Amino acid sequence: MKRRRWLIMLTALILGPALAYWQPWQTRLQVIAKGGKGPPDIMLLHGYGSAAEYWLPYTQTIPFPPAGRFLFPQAPETVARKDGRRDGRAWWDLDLAAHLRPGNLGVDLTQEDPRGIERAAHLVRRALAREGNAADRLFVLGGFSQGAMVSCQVAFTSDEPLAALVLLSGTPVDRAGWREQMSRRKGLPVFMAHGRADNILPYDLADRLRADLVAAGLAVTFVPFDGGHEIPGEVVAALGKFLAGLKR
Repeated sequence: MKRRRWLIMLTALILGPALAYWQPWQTRLQVIAKGGKGPPDIMLLHGYGSAAEYWLPYTQTIPFPPAGRFLFPQAPETVARKDGRRDGRAWWDLDLAAHLRPGNLGVDLTQEDPRGIERAAHLVRRALAREGNAADRLFVLGGFSQGAMVSCQVAFTSDEPLAALVLLSGTPVDRAGWREQMSRRKGLPVFMAHGRADNILPYDLADRLRADLVAAGLAVTFVPFDGGHEIPGEVVAALGKFLAGLKR
């Protein structure tokens, strides 16, 4: 009995950290589907501390064909809020305070290569495949803030077939790694929007990402706006025009 207890404790010590990261019971994302049955199809990833249902009002404001289908995955991690609001979700544990730039003017993740973003990208790719994304039925993939970062990870580190990429208030993560592989997406339509007064994910870093995309040959539509870390009405309207102009 003592030997068995000792083996259990040893196994827990060895596998505990690995299981904490892997979490095999969280290998399938819950996805909220709204609209028609598609195509077209668009999958949007929410930001850090938010949740899939926060996208629901946008199904009424983003111009999309009646048959179009909106897909909103729920991020795998739970974020406990300290401001009295309900707990949210995250694609990976993101410590913004650890990445503040001098003067606290937002965060810089360009040198980071967090393993959590790769796991999140893997889960999103599985969700895309499960919902029917394929070479003969290309989905639009995008997101806001941390969701935009994960969308970039999917686009620039895999061969996932995509119709377009939508980046709302995102920022480059592991910039060097992304730049090495961006050219594989040459010609891919990209919609980017960012607030000039964004004090969380700075505008100048988003502009670097835009420049990298353009240099790699992607077809970028860039919509800067006078605002912060948000999705204003002018961006929603511009996104609708972008989506309407995509080849079916």
